[in-house]
Amino acid sequence: MASIKKRPNGQWRARYRDADGKEHSRHFRLKSKSATAKPGEISAQEWLDEVTAAMVTGNYVDPKSAKLTVGEWCETWLKGYANNRPSSVKQAKSHVKRIEAAFGKRTLASVRPSEIKSWTAKLKADGLADSTIYALHSRLSHIFSDAVHDGLLPKSPLSRRTSPPMGKQRPYVATTEQVWALYDAMDAWTKPGILLGAFAGLRVAEAMALRTKDIDFMRGVISPAVQYPDEPLKSETAKTPIPIPRELAVMLNRNPSILGSETIVAAEHGRTMAPYTFETRFRDARETIEGLPDGFRFHDLRHYFASLLISEGLDVKVVQARLRHASAKTTLDTYSHMWPDKDEASRTAVAGVLAARKKSLGGLSEKSGS
Repeated sequence: MASIKKRPNGQWRARYRDADGKEHSRHFRLKSKSATAKPGEISAQEWLDEVTAAMVTGNYVDPKSAKLTVGEWCETWLKGYANNRPSSVKQAKSHVKRIEAAFGKRTLASVRPSEIKSWTAKLKADGLADSTIYALHSRLSHIFSDAVHDGLLPKSPLSRRTSPPMGKQRPYVATTEQVWALYDAMDAWTKPGILLGAFAGLRVAEAMALRTKDIDFMRGVISPAVQYPDEPLKSETAKTPIPIPRELAVMLNRNPSILGSETIVAAEHGRTMAPYTFETRFRDARETIEGLPDGFRFHDLRHYFASLLISEGLDVKVVQARLRHASAKTTLDTYSHMWPDKDEASRTAVAGVLAARKKSLGGLSEKSGS
């Protein structure tokens, strides 16, 4: 329902009710479109026509909601995101901090696609990695999409057109000699961590939380169940059992046997070791290994594990299962360059068929000539 009524002061008041029955009004100098209108001035009827069109097309936004800033919405959005894993919430808060620094005081409706592209370009100029910029853009896209879903915006300014490159970085793969040198450089309590990364492909939070009850030492099977400090794994796929040889099982049992610790990697008094503490010792040991770059991380041991499996001729589905990837696409996107070049093998296969064909035709010629 909408109406236009003249006020005692000569202005025109336009009113309407939204879908929730809430009344909105606004005052105008002109009742309808007129040649006397000033530049940019609209009339009461034109305003009501715009509102009606927005309601019909599903693009209507409550005028008060349209004043909501990016910072205010981020605060609300984070409250709704709080039921995710603590590590995910922590990362989201880190992203939101950067987002608020750039757009916090702006209203949601005022942000334009061109500004998003300028922002990601600035992040690149500031030295952020492509993967980090891509993650920040994805986060902002998520935040704006939820704003649209909440009826605060008709459309998000973020899309594939504003998206920066994902950034693919080939993992650094240590040599077997470097892996063992790194193992030797660690103290007795942290050595099992190197084994879990390099020969089972565990992530650092998984390795620090791996308990004796998560390993079947007799059968040689690791079954990750939690990650540090005692949180669910990142996905159901991460719970996939990992077969290990008996020799590795014996080496992993050292700390629990000596310290009586619950976890495989333990601090000096048998307590669970935090990933930060382990990675500090890892970096100190890394500095002593010739050829390892400064950026070499514990996660790169997981890449070594993948290269080890691939070098032994295991196919992509097996490697996917051992790394506990959700899809083979993730495995191929990360490690496709490690599989041996099959050009010669494909040439040989086709050549074999052609040779057989030539041989069969040669035999027929000899028979026809006799």
